[in-house]
Amino acid sequence: MNRRDSLKALVVGGLSASVLVEACKQPATPASTTEAAAGKEPDQPDRMAEEKEVDRKLRAEPKFFTDHEMATITILGDIIIPKDDVSGSASDAKVPDFIEFIVKDMPEHQVPMRGGLRWLDLQCLKRFEKSFKECDHTQQMEMVDEIAWPKKAKPEMHQGVAFFNLMRNLTATGFYTSEIGVKDVGYMGNRPNQWNGVPADVLKQYNMAYTDKELKECISFDTKA
Repeated sequence: MNRRDSLKALVVGGLSASVLVEACKQPATPASTTEAAAGKEPDQPDRMAEEKEVDRKLRAEPKFFTDHEMATITILGDIIIPKDDVSGSASDAKVPDFIEFIVKDMPEHQVPMRGGLRWLDLQCLKRFEKSFKECDHTQQMEMVDEIAWPKKAKPEMHQGVAFFNLMRNLTATGFYTSEIGVKDVGYMGNRPNQWNGVPADVLKQYNMAYTDKELKECISFDTKA
C-alpha cells in the first residue's frame, strides 16, 4: 500500500476490508486523487498508462448521482468535516466529486449510497414533511444524530447507520487524499536533509573524532541560516 492507502487506513478505521483491498489494487497519489475526481487531468508521473486510461474513462462516464443526491452528499460531507480555522470543509476539498468518482470506480457502493440517500429523504419526509436537503440545519442535525452513533442508535435506524458509516468513510477518504487534507495532517512529503555529521559532544563521549581529511571533504551547513 502506498502513502495514500496507508493514510486512508489510519483515518478511516471503520472502512470495510473490501474497500482497503481494492485500494491496494489501485494505487494513486494524494495530490491527484481529487483532481481526477473533479474531472481534471492530473500530473501522475508515477502511474502506469493503463491506470491513467481507467481514470479518463471514469471521468468521461455520465454522472451517476442526480443533482438532488449530490446536494445531499455535499451537505452530509460538510457536516462530517466542516470548515475550521485549520482547513476547508469536505466540499472545499471536492469530496462530493470524489464520491461520484469512487462509486463509478467501485460500483458495489452505488446501491448502498443511493439506497441510503433515499432512506434519509424518506425519514425526513415522515418527520419533517420535506427532504433532507430542504430541512433546516437543526432538523438535519437531529436526523444525523440518530444515525451517526452506532452504539446509541435505535434498532430501526440500522439501515441509516450503515449508510452514514459508508458516507463518513468515503468523506474522510476523499478529504484526506486531497491537497487540503494532506496539508491538514501536516504531511510535508519527502524532503532533502542537511546533516553536519555526528555532534561534537557525541564524538567526545565515544572518544572519536573526524580526521582533517574528512572535515575538508564534508559539506557543512549553517544551521542558523
